[in-house]
This record gives sequence, C-alpha cells and structure tokens, in this order.
Amino acid sequence: MVKRIIYLLVLSFITFIDSFGQDPTFSQFYANALYLSPSFAGATNEYRFALNYRNQWPAVPGVFNTYSISFDKALTSFNSGIGVLATYDVAGSGNLSTTNIGLLYSYDFNVNKDWHIRPGVNFKFYYLGLDIGKLVFNSQITGSGVSPSVTPPPFDNVADVDFATSALVYNESTWAGLTLDHLLKPKTSFYGDASTVPIKLNLYGGTQILKKTRLRVKMQEVMSVAMNFQKQGKFYQTDLGLYYFKNPLIFGLWYRGIPLVTSQAGDAIIGLIGIKTAQLHIGYSYDFTISNLISSTGGAHEISLVYEFNNLSLGQLKKRIKAIPCPEF
Repeated sequence: MVKRIIYLLVLSFITFIDSFGQDPTFSQFYANALYLSPSFAGATNEYRFALNYRNQWPAVPGVFNTYSISFDKALTSFNSGIGVLATYDVAGSGNLSTTNIGLLYSYDFNVNKDWHIRPGVNFKFYYLGLDIGKLVFNSQITGSGVSPSVTPPPFDNVADVDFATSALVYNESTWAGLTLDHLLKPKTSFYGDASTVPIKLNLYGGTQILKKTRLRVKMQEVMSVAMNFQKQGKFYQTDLGLYYFKNPLIFGLWYRGIPLVTSQAGDAIIGLIGIKTAQLHIGYSYDFTISNLISSTGGAHEISLVYEFNNLSLGQLKKRIKAIPCPEF
C-alpha cells in the first residue's frame, strides 16, 4: 500500500511539472567536486577525469538515476583552473530528464603562507525534457471513482542558460566553502508559465583530525570530519560525517537528517568504502533510509571513479598550487 501511495505521488509530481524543481544530491560530494563547487576546477596536480552514478530509490517504480562526467585542468602559471561538467538526471515513468553542461573557471589567491582563497564560476546550458507518451495519469491506475482530468503539457522540452559562483577558503588541514547555484533561475515549466529552478545554497567544510605521513611517501593515514549543508526552495539538508583513509582503503560514515538543519529529521545513514591510489580513486556508497520510508525506497546506491593524470616530476610538483585537503569521496 505504501509503495502504491509513493507511486501516485511520483506520478503526480511528473504530471504537474510546472512546480519548482530540485537538484539531485550526491552522497559522495567530494568525488564529484565540480558539481559541489566551481572553486574545485583545476584543484589537481595536472588533469582530472571523474565519473559518477547514483541510483535513487531503486524499490520505487520508475527510474531515478543521475549521471555526471567532468574533466578539469590546473593552469599553474596563472594560479587558475578550468573544467567542463555535464550532468544528466532522469526521474519517473515519464523520463523527466534534466541536462546541464557547464564551463568552469577558478582562481587561487595566496593570502599568506598558510591560507588560500579560491573563487570560482560556472556558466552552463540547462535543458529539461519529458516523454509525454510515457506518462501514466491517475485515471489509468484507479480502480473506481472519478479522477480529475489533467491537460497534457504543450511542450516536451525547455532550454535555458544558468550560472553558479562559489568561494573556497583552505589551508593544509582545514577547508570551508560556499556555492550559490541557479542564479539565473532557468525556466522549468512545460506549460510556458513563470516557474523556475530555485536558487541553491551549499555550505561545506571540514578539518583533518589525524594525519600521519612518512618521508618520501605521498600516501598517508588521514582521518577527517566534514559537513555539507544545502538549501533549495523550502527544502534544506545537512550531512555530517567522518572519513578514514589508510593506504589504499578509505572508509566513510555519514548521517543525514540532523534536527533543525534538515527538512526530514532522521533521513539516512550513509556508508562508504573505496580504494585510493596516487592516480585512481574508486568509491561505492549506500544510503540506508531511516525515515518512515525505510521499507519502501530501497535506499540509494552511488559509484564514483576519479582518475588524475600526473606525469610531473617531484620538482614540478613542488611548484604546483598547494593541494586542498578535502577527502576524495
């Protein structure tokens, strides 16, 4: 019965698509750093390539999948970084899809010998699509009674432009950042009205509470605590967690649903396991639902792959911009 109710709610959302939209969320937000903040563009030794996949609520009828691909490069001579980010999100039986393709730029200011400030921008193309022929209306699934009629939308796609900006402050063990996305409020209505994507705010940060290094060995033992707060429209969410890395494994444990700073208190517990080498990072996480939907959604699966191209010598690496201490997952 609960699954049927959820199904009806999902279909209603897809049918009345002129309402405000919400962005997909990645649990491994540092594994998709450019999606979290344009300030991370080029925050790597040389080149970086990332793939991310999230399967949300696999037990609910319909698909809820999000894909992301990014590539960025450090421009050390200009204290800058550039990148490109593409995301594709598809939801529900009507294949409601959102595509974003953006060009990113960041610049690194060295405030003093310890602290850096790194602002960033993301100029992007926004596209919203819908397969109207696959929509299922209430009248098609109710056994009896009269269902209100619904007028199909006159358009099956919406295109617009968008913009995001960010700032990141960090030293060798602590970081904090802010991102403002959808500042141009792109259109989201298939009916041609004034509905737009609401502005999204991200506040994130953390610190390393344990760090062990060995001479001439880049890999190290690190424990970090971190948080990520995001607000979009009427909804807000806070993730608080812990990462532990010891060559070559990394483990993470997160809690989503802190009272007063999350719309849904007690939302999920997130577990992470990954492998991290000098160039390749692979991670898998699972969101275990602890809300009243615990038996209905199937949680969420997420996979990330990050590869850093690094052909620089030790002397060249020393000239690079100081690495941001954020975890990779």
